[in-house]
Amino acid sequence: MTEHLKNPDSGEAETSFGFAPVAETARQGLVNDVFSKVASRYDLMNDLMSGGLHRLWKAELINMLAPPKSAAPFALLDVAGGTGDIACRYLDAVGEGGSAVICDISAEMMEAGRARAGTRGPLAFVQGNAEALPFENARFDAYTIAFGIRNVTHIDKALSEAYRVLKPGGRFLCLEFSSVEMPLLDTLYDAYSFNAIPALGGLVAGDAESYRYLVESIRRFPDQERFAEMIRDAGFERVRYRNLTGGIAAIHAGWRL
Repeated sequence: MTEHLKNPDSGEAETSFGFAPVAETARQGLVNDVFSKVASRYDLMNDLMSGGLHRLWKAELINMLAPPKSAAPFALLDVAGGTGDIACRYLDAVGEGGSAVICDISAEMMEAGRARAGTRGPLAFVQGNAEALPFENARFDAYTIAFGIRNVTHIDKALSEAYRVLKPGGRFLCLEFSSVEMPLLDTLYDAYSFNAIPALGGLVAGDAESYRYLVESIRRFPDQERFAEMIRDAGFERVRYRNLTGGIAAIHAGWRL
């Protein structure tokens, strides 16, 4: 998982960027640079890297959210969802009464999302950091984040912000790569991740190093039980998770009661 330590020479706080130690103050800029480079090919690379499985995982996220199909207002905040995949799926599922806000730190990712969303709405794009969301308390009925929270420098702050902006009775859902729990699959997955994915990134997106970071960030992310405990520590209740494809990914859910 992401660790926060002190450099014994400089005394500056350090964390990890993939497997590399970096100054804590520099990490967000490095992450931003990754996503500015891959934004135009991000969804295509998701298809190639996962063999299309990410589509099934995202459909399951919307199924678990189970937004009401009625005229009653239901507001979703999708964080780190710049390309609009989750928000558009939600709006297609909810019908009248639903609205969505995409909040992403990357302007380039949101530009890709605007092109994808077209005239679909009501949908707003707001640039912001998951650790300090630019929204008032208790504004949203649901908060989703898919494949984004591992790129946050302080996961605990992002979880606290999720809790803050949700209404009482609001739902938190996080889809993230996780720890494979099936023997043999874990070995095969490691070999594929560290060899094929950076090669695909170099071939398709012209950027192998960004995809090497993305693979390494998955390995540094807390496992299912540890992440569930972090969600509880942020104040959420009825926290649970569902493994997908043997634990390659998992959906964590909780309620602000």
